[in-house]
Amino acid sequence: MKLIRNILLLLYRIWFYILMAIPIVLMFPLLLISILRERWYPFFFQLARVWAAIILFGMGLIPIIKRETTYKRGESYMFVANHTSMTDIMLMLYVVKNPFVFVGKKELAKIPVFGFFYKRTCILVDRRDAKSRLEVFKSAQRKLDQGLSVCIFPEGGVPDDRSLLLDEFKDGAFRLAIEHKIPIAPLTFYDNKKRFSYDIFSEGGPGTLRVKAHKVIPTAILEMEDKRLLKRQVRTIIWEELSTKT
Repeated sequence: MKLIRNILLLLYRIWFYILMAIPIVLMFPLLLISILRERWYPFFFQLARVWAAIILFGMGLIPIIKRETTYKRGESYMFVANHTSMTDIMLMLYVVKNPFVFVGKKELAKIPVFGFFYKRTCILVDRRDAKSRLEVFKSAQRKLDQGLSVCIFPEGGVPDDRSLLLDEFKDGAFRLAIEHKIPIAPLTFYDNKKRFSYDIFSEGGPGTLRVKAHKVIPTAILEMEDKRLLKRQVRTIIWEELSTKT
């Protein structure tokens, strides 16, 4: 039984990568055109949302969204959420309609097909390189000046310990939000690790992906010394949701 289960989980994983690739190949001309000019990014973003929906529903993963707030059109936000699965990217794209750019790890640019567009549309960071981390702030400023939002998974990556409910948060998202006076928009993803963990042979499979879009936290009156307090506040919001509803 364990062997059959592992084969099915492996096939499910392979199907995920097939679903990642096929829409990109089919939409390649439109995607390529959409990245030729920075001002065309909102069009690319809409195509990315279609791509995300195809993957989620193709995997049998059905988002169930509870909203405590509505994001205003034309306003920039700092979107943050817990990070446990590759499906976090697709779910964030599905849930949030305001065009945003991901700040993500440089290594994902190596993924065939996906990586080609990833490195041309996201803000890449090598967390081992201090210069790379500083460049993130310059890139984020340019995107915000274009009226876009930014999305960061503040744990800085998926925790090595799969039993960990929520890792400690890095400062970057909160420093950026305070520096640029944009509100923090926290989201909790409850089921992504259970449905599609980074561990291939752990539990997984189709089902619902519950999401909660929490109330937006303004930063206009905050100073940089409030960064740790803001970080603790956001982490507590997500932690309490995960600890009571997973």
